[in-house]
Amino acid sequence: MMGLMASEETSTLETAPQGGAREPARPGTRAWTPWTARLLVLGIVLAAVNLRPAISSLGALLEEVRDGLGMSGSVAGLLTSVPALCFAVFGVTAPRLARRFGPGAVVCAGMAALTAGLLLRPYVGGTAGFLAASALALMGIAVSNVLMPVIVKRWFPDRVGSMTGLYSMGLACGTSISAAVTVPVTDALGGGWQPGLMVWAAPAAVALLAWLPFVRDRSAGSAASASAASAPVDSAPGASAASSAARPALRITRSRTAWALAVFFGLQATGAYITMGWMAQIFRDAGVSASTSGVLLAVTMAMGIPLAFVIPRVASRLPHQGPMVVVLGVCGLAGYAGLYLAPAGGAWAWAVLLGVSNCAFPLALTMVGMRAKTGPGVAQLSAFAQSTGYLISIPGPLLVGVLYQHSGGWGLPIALMSALMVPQMAAGVLAGRNRTVEDEAAR
Repeated sequence: MMGLMASEETSTLETAPQGGAREPARPGTRAWTPWTARLLVLGIVLAAVNLRPAISSLGALLEEVRDGLGMSGSVAGLLTSVPALCFAVFGVTAPRLARRFGPGAVVCAGMAALTAGLLLRPYVGGTAGFLAASALALMGIAVSNVLMPVIVKRWFPDRVGSMTGLYSMGLACGTSISAAVTVPVTDALGGGWQPGLMVWAAPAAVALLAWLPFVRDRSAGSAASASAASAPVDSAPGASAASSAARPALRITRSRTAWALAVFFGLQATGAYITMGWMAQIFRDAGVSASTSGVLLAVTMAMGIPLAFVIPRVASRLPHQGPMVVVLGVCGLAGYAGLYLAPAGGAWAWAVLLGVSNCAFPLALTMVGMRAKTGPGVAQLSAFAQSTGYLISIPGPLLVGVLYQHSGGWGLPIALMSALMVPQMAAGVLAGRNRTVEDEAAR
């Protein structure tokens, strides 16, 4: 996974002799023990749980934040676009930072930035300060977003589907819980939106503590592991450094699959951030109470808890993930149609359908791990697909805010969301074909 040890030690956990004996740690690495693996899995889950509350908690209190800071609908749209912008700008730096400082240190620093941003943003004062503190928190989320598929591919190469599902399930849990309890917690803390947002710094601090033991693991950036990192993750231990050095650099932009995956990732992110940022407001404008709207958003996010575990496992066994993409897209179209025709009357059904549609995210993460042969290939594909994808997703939430403000209703924004689902399905079908970016780039 993340590079906590040299890549030739990836199979130590399975091949260690009986009786607890294990290979001695190589210079500059940690000993890979069952407890190390368990602690790493715990760190992955805790990080995943904290990757969305900064966004979904804001969606539940967006009206109160807008009133408190004096935001217009267009500025609120800009606020809901900040996550995608930060993920695009900062996510691309994650592989380089991981090579230099070690992935454990990068994720730990990301959790520290997330904690600090969540503590600061409710109280810095003014829209500009709120945006700056939000960007700090989102910077921490961005680097962890990119590195998680790399971790799964490198250190759990035989369990890509199940580990991606576990990570995605943790992410869905954090998103749904924060959406459901933010309003009640805010009421319990006196009704002000500031403490209701700040409270989410506490679980981020717990995740920070879980990653502290891995800060000093810098094997991913060491000279010893640099050659090994160029080898396929399923290669035998001690693979020839000469053959790794001879491997040509991957020109990711030559791969049609990489571009298709980036577009698919970007359009599903557009839908996800529109949902997290605006869906509660859609229900509130339809006459649903604030607390119930928060629960409806939580239901949408909670659909990812079981499905985020099932979908990657199923997808990793299929040669082509296109049919899964289409099914998820059809659910999204049905949910948007319901929001347009009867937003309050069928609210629970639309929340469920849109929750199913949002499971395109774990499917995209799974395809990142399947569309590359090597650990470095996954790192490059993950950085490219996520950074490019989040750039694509930036205008969507902002445009929704502008259309909402100038049209005075949700008809045009919902039409936009529905229209974007069609190219999302087309790109996902192309990205789901059984091929790898290394083969395409080599041509």
